[in-house]
Amino acid sequence: MSARILVVDDVPANVKLLEARLSAEYFDVLTASNGAEALKICSRAECDIVLLDVMMPDIDGFEVCRRLKSDPSTHFIPVVIITALDSPADRVRGLEAGADDFLTKPVSDIVLIARVRSLTRLKMMTDELRMRAVTSLEIGVQAPERSAVVDTGKGGRILLVDDRASSYERLAPVLSAEHIVDVETNPAEALFHAAEGNYDLLIVSLGLENFDGLRLCSQARSLERTRHVPILAIADADNNTRLLRGLEIGVNDYLLRPVDKNELLARARTQIRKRRYTDHLRDNVQNSIEMAITDALTGLHNRRYMESHLATLAEQASSRGKALALMMLDIDFFKSINDRYGHDAGDDVLREFAVRIRKSIRGIDLACRYGGEEFVIVMPETDLHVAGMVAERLRRSIAGEPFAIAKGTKLIEVTISIGLSTLEVKGEAIADVLKRADNALYRAKHDGRNRVVSAAA
Repeated sequence: MSARILVVDDVPANVKLLEARLSAEYFDVLTASNGAEALKICSRAECDIVLLDVMMPDIDGFEVCRRLKSDPSTHFIPVVIITALDSPADRVRGLEAGADDFLTKPVSDIVLIARVRSLTRLKMMTDELRMRAVTSLEIGVQAPERSAVVDTGKGGRILLVDDRASSYERLAPVLSAEHIVDVETNPAEALFHAAEGNYDLLIVSLGLENFDGLRLCSQARSLERTRHVPILAIADADNNTRLLRGLEIGVNDYLLRPVDKNELLARARTQIRKRRYTDHLRDNVQNSIEMAITDALTGLHNRRYMESHLATLAEQASSRGKALALMMLDIDFFKSINDRYGHDAGDDVLREFAVRIRKSIRGIDLACRYGGEEFVIVMPETDLHVAGMVAERLRRSIAGEPFAIAKGTKLIEVTISIGLSTLEVKGEAIADVLKRADNALYRAKHDGRNRVVSAAA
């Protein structure tokens, strides 16, 4: 697992030491001797993680971190502040500036590499989501970076797993000042609780009396419903080995006892912000997929989706010896509706028409807007007789009730013409079936409209 690590420090000896440590683990290392240079490198997207010293002559590390995290173009780059400053107030200041972690010099090689590897995994996952969502802006879905930079990280849902009353009775009230907190004192029930609770953060004590806290963390990572929930581990100061193991299995962050309340709040906010950001990215990916295969006006599948699935449905029908019916529909005199009442009225008709289609077909049927006022319904395991009954029922539902337009102030009569065809020969090209349905539709229009015509008739 390689990554490009930017080391920012104005002391050459410190830079060389970190460069040697990271290069030995096969990371690519970039260096910068001041904050301004670091900001330029990050703005060019030349690094995956930033290791940042605080005490620098031009811009201190806190301000560099704050600028990176407030810029939508660099917000997602993990930042680790490495400094000789060791007070809780300094750690909190770094975390509030947006740092993903705060390590105190001298940093052991094992801790440093474990943290860099953990953040590399997170960055790779985030980059993949960002790449998949890259088309979101082009199709009108708002990118989440701008909302992420102003997110306070407050108002989250947290599950605290701790079986020591002296511990959770101190931690829960602190967290409750900014979040909704549930306490689970039975570790054996914690995973079920986490899976059902839609939490933004799991805080797990690694000092559970009769349960292995790391096993709980590992189980949370393997379960689909909790796989993406960040985990903050709390451990005793002499538990470094278990903490490092935790980072390897997917723990996102950790705190050592005695827990400073401000640092606890700062780390919780950081993890909740990350959770919300990655959730937004996943939502954008899903929205992009749905928008690519869905007709925006009617909510039905679009022609692209139909064409990509039609051949598969036909092959399945042929291989199983099942029937497959295809229905092509056209709204009669639709142009005159647009000409007389306006295109908004035409849109009203199309939306209501899609609603009535959904009410008339089964869940396994595929309804698509083919283009303009033309629609196609694919009906697996349906012969021509049954398809004709469905088509006639749909025709009556359209003709039997007027369509509301102009925000419900007017009602107009609408009718449709329908052409039917079926897969007749095993292995037949689906384009031929579609063509027969189109020809049947033409006959329905030619014979007077508001009727169903079968290709076999």
